[in-house]
Amino acid sequence: MNTKVQLENMNVHFGANHAVKSVNLDFPANSVTAIIGPSGCGKSTLLRAVNRMHDLVPTARVSGRILLDGTDVYARGVDPVAIRRKIGMVFQKPNPFPAMSIHDNVVAGYKLNNSLKRGEAEEIVETSLRRVALWDEVKDRLKSSAMDLSGGQQQRLCIARTVAVQPEVILMDEPCSALDPIATLKIEELVEELKERYTIIIVTHNMQQAARVSDATAFMYMGEMVESGPTKKIFTTPEMKQTEDYITGRFG
Repeated sequence: MNTKVQLENMNVHFGANHAVKSVNLDFPANSVTAIIGPSGCGKSTLLRAVNRMHDLVPTARVSGRILLDGTDVYARGVDPVAIRRKIGMVFQKPNPFPAMSIHDNVVAGYKLNNSLKRGEAEEIVETSLRRVALWDEVKDRLKSSAMDLSGGQQQRLCIARTVAVQPEVILMDEPCSALDPIATLKIEELVEELKERYTIIIVTHNMQQAARVSDATAFMYMGEMVESGPTKKIFTTPEMKQTEDYITGRFG
């Protein structure tokens, strides 16, 4: 299986705080990798390093290598904006742009990077909303405010906005933590469909969710990568006692 993203001896510091410690991990193309572990163990920090979001934090320092198709995303001369086009991000809390319609939310990221021809926007909106199984629910109210949607619909809209830019990788930071069980199930079904086109890395606190949606799972603790491998193996026959203790609820 092709490796899409590779972490080589990756470290993240915030000032004196060593938040992520010497992580080596491969993310296969067109698969879902779940990153699990207790709060504060470095999961979201690792995720944000992959698309250079820590560039915006003055005290942050990332070392080691993060490779996208073999190219170091932190290499000199690499444009972080170009990296974020290729590696999209979906956050914990749905964050549609409040002053924009559903239609304008979908094309907002695309318009930042491209000029839109007449008719092109409509095609992008429909394609992206269909991809996240939202088109049939909103096609008659595209000019309505995105804030009129339910929480689950808003999160799918945010995924549509990410997909519209045509990324190669989608990072998801606990995308269901603010959603009810029915909306969560829709997002999980969506993740399963999206991996046909994208490589997905998802941070989740929900162990059952990790077991349901991912092909591979990585367990982090105290900034370190304890164990990673096929999800079935991690959840049934983990090699490390720490992993087993976490999965069976004995700590964390």
